[in-house]
Amino acid sequence: MAIPVIMPRQGQSVETCIITKWFRQKGDTVKSGDLLFSYETDKAAFDVESPADGTILDIFYSDGAEVPVLVNVALIGTAGEKTEQIITPLSAEPDSKSATASETGELKIRISPRAKRYADKNGLNYYDIRGSGPNGRIICGDIEKSISPSAIKMTEVKVQASEFTEQPLTNVRKLIARTMLASLQNSAQLTHHMSADVRNILEARRKIKEGMKNGSEKQDITLNDMICLCVIRAIKKLPEINAHFLEDRIKVFNKVHLGIAVDTPRGLMVPAVKNADDMDLQELSRELKSAADACKKGNINPELIKSTAASFTVSNLGNYGVEMFTPVVNLPQSAILGVCTIINRPADLGNNTFGFVPYIGLSLTYDHRAIDGGPATLFLREIKEQIEKFKF
Repeated sequence: MAIPVIMPRQGQSVETCIITKWFRQKGDTVKSGDLLFSYETDKAAFDVESPADGTILDIFYSDGAEVPVLVNVALIGTAGEKTEQIITPLSAEPDSKSATASETGELKIRISPRAKRYADKNGLNYYDIRGSGPNGRIICGDIEKSISPSAIKMTEVKVQASEFTEQPLTNVRKLIARTMLASLQNSAQLTHHMSADVRNILEARRKIKEGMKNGSEKQDITLNDMICLCVIRAIKKLPEINAHFLEDRIKVFNKVHLGIAVDTPRGLMVPAVKNADDMDLQELSRELKSAADACKKGNINPELIKSTAASFTVSNLGNYGVEMFTPVVNLPQSAILGVCTIINRPADLGNNTFGFVPYIGLSLTYDHRAIDGGPATLFLREIKEQIEKFKF
């Protein structure tokens, strides 16, 4: 009997996945564990292996197809085996069906139950919406796009095809776009900027680099690792910043679950390092590097990159030479720290002596619904003081 190959579910919030590449074709002989295809969710990339020995009898979705989770994407069995009775991809649960028909007269609309509920909740007439899911099925993303201000149609200027190129948005890019827009639309964000003297941290970095050369240090510690430790120490002194704003209440965390913004080939990801306040500098450095590497390789745990996984986030653009910026809060978190580049500035060195001192820029964006300007400024000043009195 033919065995179905099911599109896995990666997290409860994932409704569809994109098949990025098939490594086998219809008619190929495969063994259990052979790589069949790769796919990506909104957050990460994965591979699917053959569940059994046999021949690929049929493939229902090609490269680039958006596939509902828990549906049959292919069949594996004995060569020549008849599959007419199971040729249609089947879903394992109602919300993941390839289509649900809603009828008005003779008009049938293919829409997922989840998308239909979302449309009804927002009072949206979905009969004129063109679905982007399999077989034209309307999915949640189509409904979100239709109720977004960005859905307003604009007159397109006709130009020669040679003057531009077009590429479809990846799942990750769509998610980032929706998340950033929703964050700015649904919160009261503003940013405070401050600078901190980083002579102590630069001296610590110099000692670590020398120690790595002569063998006295076993682990490389970066400037970002030390800044993150200073942020954690500041949070422990002013814990009200370490919170989620949930419309009718504020959830203040007893532990620091530190999110770090990571630039990957697939787009921005923000993994959380759980219980970061329990770690010393060396352990924190290892965990930060591990989380960043997992994001870049595409094998990060999806649960760790949900916006609810972290209680506070740090975004470091210092390596890019950015002197000041306005990071966007990763809702429902209440704040995010932007770390900027180091600039030498004139300063009083004491005894009526002036010279140039390296300062690092700090940009704190916070949700004014959750935090007032005074506490936000005190928190930013505490980070500055932690940096300036840093000892290694």
